[in-house]
Amino acid sequence: MKRTSIFATLVLLFSLATGFAYANEPSAININTADVATLADLNGIGESKAEAIVAYRETNGPFASAEDLANVKGIGARTVEKNADRIAVE
Repeated sequence: MKRTSIFATLVLLFSLATGFAYANEPSAININTADVATLADLNGIGESKAEAIVAYRETNGPFASAEDLANVKGIGARTVEKNADRIAVE
């Protein structure tokens, strides 16, 4: 009986650990279609910078690459670098 409860506990802990690992993966944000609220979820991008991204996109057209995000006033290469794994350009 004791052996079964230890096994069940280990299975439960493993399931919880792997579930949390997958739950914490942030999804990519397409900077050409995302709205202000979605863009504000990026690291170092608040609401005002997200609004600047949308305004830049409306004026200059879609971004060709993630690095083009640094052309938006107030967003530097470091911010783009920190978010490289979360930025998508489609």
